[in-house]
Amino acid sequence: MRAAGGWLAALAVIVVACARAPEPGDPLRNLTQAERERFLQGRAVFDSVFNPTTGLGPLFNAPGCIACHNGPVAGGGSPVSEIHASAFSTADGFCDPLAAQGGPVYQLRVTDALRQALGIEREPIPAAADTAVRTTPDVFGFGLLDAVPEATLMALADPNDADGDGISGRVNRFFDGRVGRFGRKALVPTLAEFNEGAFLLEQGVTTPNAPEENSVAGDPLPPGVDPALDPEIGATALARVNDYVRFLAPPRARDLTTVGQRGQTVFNEIGCAKCHVPELRTGDHPVRAIANQTVAAYTDLLLHDMGPELADICLGLVAVPGEFRTEPLMGLRFASRLLHDGRAGSIEQAIQFHGGESAASRSAFDSLSDADRTAILEFLRSL
Repeated sequence: MRAAGGWLAALAVIVVACARAPEPGDPLRNLTQAERERFLQGRAVFDSVFNPTTGLGPLFNAPGCIACHNGPVAGGGSPVSEIHASAFSTADGFCDPLAAQGGPVYQLRVTDALRQALGIEREPIPAAADTAVRTTPDVFGFGLLDAVPEATLMALADPNDADGDGISGRVNRFFDGRVGRFGRKALVPTLAEFNEGAFLLEQGVTTPNAPEENSVAGDPLPPGVDPALDPEIGATALARVNDYVRFLAPPRARDLTTVGQRGQTVFNEIGCAKCHVPELRTGDHPVRAIANQTVAAYTDLLLHDMGPELADICLGLVAVPGEFRTEPLMGLRFASRLLHDGRAGSIEQAIQFHGGESAASRSAFDSLSDADRTAILEFLRSL
């Protein structure tokens, strides 16, 4: 815990930040002082690093949230990647998350104790599984996305392309049938579940709602490899992390030049905004700074077919291998690797990988004049 002077200094910085438009890592404007204090407390947990005696592993991908979510500041994304796997049946469309065999997230690192006990360097993946690479997304503005009413997503969905525009967004559903919105395949329904799942699946840190360690590809852990008592993070610390991520503001977009304004117009004209919906509106919420707010997210939080070249795994009750959630574009200018697996090194390259429902917009982009292509890229680099 920080000393009183440290807390006061940090709060003073936040008060100043609240007087201007948010930068990466800033909290939402108009938080109460108590909410700002919870934000700071959560950031301390988010920035902490676990070791085996405090709960790390024995299977893990990273020793703390900050190890992956750090670009350009805490809460940002990074090129750090991990492996997910599942098995899709083309016969009946059933998606097996391989839960009985350690899936769908397979940890790439192990503690020394597990390495010595089993002689492994990572969790084994079933030979017949489909695999996918996933880079680390930023979590800026996720509290606002969490507060967008489910009815909004259902209204945006057009699973049968009833309007005939070639865009057929679908909601994904969690394993229990609830509507999902977080993750590259829109699997996880709520921000709290997204955060809590990250502790267990990415760090091997058990929580009050998930107090049992991960298996090793379905097999129980050998005795003596996990010295920490479960749950390895308490309810209060977990709640503060939820506060921190919930209160992280989306970075403000840069002011548009005349060229960027033209790019924004062309972005809409060629159909990009049909999936990358420029604004979503939150609903009622107990936090004033979150309730009934407009967020320039550039997403519909729906699944769209992106074509066979990007296809990898199925996930949840709906998402087939070629479907991905529309990625939010707020904070886009801070990303160094783009798309779900980081294969694109630039915005223009990411556009070129768009297929399926987005193929028409990609073709329209390719057909633009040099000036209009430059304008769209300038607009996107402002986000």
